[in-house]
Amino acid sequence: MKEQIDVVIVGGGMVGAALACSLGGSRLKVVVVEAQTPEPFSADQPHDLRVSALSIASKNILETVGAWEGVTSRRYCPFRRMRVWENAGDTTFDSTDISYPELGYIVENRITQLALLDRLAAFDNVELLMPQAIKRIDYDGAQSVVALENGRELQAKLLVAADGGHSRVRQAVGLGVTSWDYNQHALVIYIETAYPQQDITWQRFVSSGPQAFLPLTGNYGSIVWYQSPDEVRRLQALPFEQLKAELVGAFPECLGEVKQVLGVASFPLRRQHAQAYVKQGVALVGDAAHMINPLAGQGVNIGLLDAAALAEVVVDACSRGKSFADVSVLRRYEAMRRNENLKMMTVMDVFYRSFSNDILPVKLLRNLGLGLAQRITPARNKVMKAAMGLEGRLPKLARGERLSAG
Repeated sequence: MKEQIDVVIVGGGMVGAALACSLGGSRLKVVVVEAQTPEPFSADQPHDLRVSALSIASKNILETVGAWEGVTSRRYCPFRRMRVWENAGDTTFDSTDISYPELGYIVENRITQLALLDRLAAFDNVELLMPQAIKRIDYDGAQSVVALENGRELQAKLLVAADGGHSRVRQAVGLGVTSWDYNQHALVIYIETAYPQQDITWQRFVSSGPQAFLPLTGNYGSIVWYQSPDEVRRLQALPFEQLKAELVGAFPECLGEVKQVLGVASFPLRRQHAQAYVKQGVALVGDAAHMINPLAGQGVNIGLLDAAALAEVVVDACSRGKSFADVSVLRRYEAMRRNENLKMMTVMDVFYRSFSNDILPVKLLRNLGLGLAQRITPARNKVMKAAMGLEGRLPKLARGERLSAG
């Protein structure tokens, strides 16, 4: 017997779990299918290598669905300042300039996911299947079927792909992507520093690629070092003491003393965008819809905005007695998010390419731009608000407004 489900969300990571929480308490029957159970959190664990800079809009979403306390009760690092510089161009952004206490929060991805999954348990209309493998996906615009390895078959009015950049759902329903690889990889290095906990993130641009620092709680930080694939492979293969010496030689003095390297990982830089976010009975969210250059750390943030927007459209359709899985309704979600995401992807792409270019006129222009950003307050403030997720067309949850019961 096929079980009739209103919304089946494939993927219970940060974005999929946020969508499920956003639909929690509604009249809809929601099932989340997630293949892997995250490791429980313990305060004495070292920091995970995978962290994100959550924006104010993302914090609003998590807070409004009741998951933010699950973050703050575990571990997070607020940051108030952000510095970007290269040679003559240098600008620092400070949240106090726009009367906000913080610009954002560095949070381990696992902690955000755990906070959302904990919150799911409070909703009677949401079922979490984890860990659970999928046997097959049969797409039908009217009623798609997700067959699980345990024998259950879920017949979904709306099938949501929240299963990442290599989305099985997206492939099963035949939604294509446009993509390309950048000729750089990012090396992520977890370090212990001599500095106590900091309230600043920074990014410096050098000829080989950007260098970034993200503060973590206590005397710890996360370094992101963009380099050619071959150089990243070389650096990653070094013993930690040798990698520490390379860091000291390449990074600016403001990094402070690196006491030790504690962990390292790497990933390629890739841009990918689905040619459509929706079709009859299907919607894509998060990395299933888009993969963005991680330069400004906006990937998770725009994914959470996707989840908030899709929930808003679905709940609104239910309250008005419309078919929430109809493509004409789902296109409202696509209209809210696709152009906004494309705009952010394009800005990051232009930013990356201009700062990866050593042609003299380009260097002069970008140094001039950073210098002007430092001196022109309205421009600097607008950049800050964009990084905080407070510009553009925001879903209700990102503004701190609850959705109706639906």
